[in-house]
Order: sequence, then structure tokens, then C-alpha cells
Amino acid sequence: MPFAPDEMQWGLACGVGADGHWHGWFDLRVHTSALRRLGLHPDQSTATVTGASPPGWWHAAAERRAHW
Repeated sequence: MPFAPDEMQWGLACGVGADGHWHGWFDLRVHTSALRRLGLHPDQSTATVTGASPPGWWHAAAERRAHW
């Protein structure tokens, strides 16, 4: 793993949503110095697409699952 245990922090929260179902959220935080080692920093240029887009069925499946 590229991060030491003290460079990462995570948390989990659960609760009942407006629809009456239980939902869970998690939060992951990584120290900025650890991200800089990987070349990720505020001065980094905007990311660009370097490969082909996923097939149409993939997008359709993601849309269906987003509304569950």
C-alpha cells in the first residue's frame, strides 16, 4: 500500500434516510504529503482522458443502479 497507517484516516456513519431505509457513508482522508509523493498536488494540471470510453451497456447499467 502506498500510504503508511498514520497518513490515512477513515470514518463510517450510518442512519435512516428520508425513504426509511438505512444508508451508510464513509469518509476517507489522506495526508497531503502522502499524495504529493504520488505526484498529486494543487499545482497539477487538469486530468485528461487517455483511453476509450466504457461501452454503452456499462453506462446504462450505472444509470439503472443509481436509481435503486
